[in-house]
Amino acid sequence: MVIGERVNGALFLLLLVVIWQALYINVNVNRAIIPPPSMIFLALIKGVLSGALITNSAASLSRVIVGFSAAAMAAVGLGLLLGRYAFFRSLLEPIIELLKPIPPIAWIPVAILLFGLGDVPAYFIVFFGAFFPIYLNTSFGVLRIPIKYVNLSKTLELSDWRFFKDVLFKYSLPYIFTGLKVGISMAWMSVIAAEMVGAQSGLGYYILLNQTLLDAPNVLAGMFAIGVLGYALTSIMNAAEKRFAPWVNG
Repeated sequence: MVIGERVNGALFLLLLVVIWQALYINVNVNRAIIPPPSMIFLALIKGVLSGALITNSAASLSRVIVGFSAAAMAAVGLGLLLGRYAFFRSLLEPIIELLKPIPPIAWIPVAILLFGLGDVPAYFIVFFGAFFPIYLNTSFGVLRIPIKYVNLSKTLELSDWRFFKDVLFKYSLPYIFTGLKVGISMAWMSVIAAEMVGAQSGLGYYILLNQTLLDAPNVLAGMFAIGVLGYALTSIMNAAEKRFAPWVNG
């Protein structure tokens, strides 16, 4: 069923591309502003062969991996801690609630002031983009743990570490993966925005550079690369969920 749905989706996407290309035969469209798929495809090929798309994609991915990994470890750990202990939650939750509504892009000036240009401010922005979805879903999962599991753990005299590792973490794992899937998407969008302002490499920088050069095919080729890699990152998270929490989707 899933494979069939993906095939249908791919065929429908191909149909849209064919219609898009066909419009340029019968309709007078300014190709310098809205290029046809054939021009975008050629821009993709040239970008790959020249290495520009590959090196910039690698730069964006490396920033996402570092920032997202740091956010995941911090958010899961804090979510488990604050979800389990009301005292710590009462201390830190007001700060988290204050910072949560601030969009990641709003942190870009602060990141540049603190760290200058380069990779570090991008890590910083990615961290904030990914942290809150992961934290909120983790803490939500912890708060939903049935009281019978807590009582059984006390009856068995499990240590705090065993309780966290074998009961709390495993019960919350489906919620954690929900947060991770949302978080990786937010991290990917955040790094592109950060690269448009404070980086000399990456897909965000690549798009902005080609926009300055009025090269629409390369701009759209960069956007296509962002979409494909974002889809790949989400697919990796889905595969990880099936591997480590196979009971979630049956």
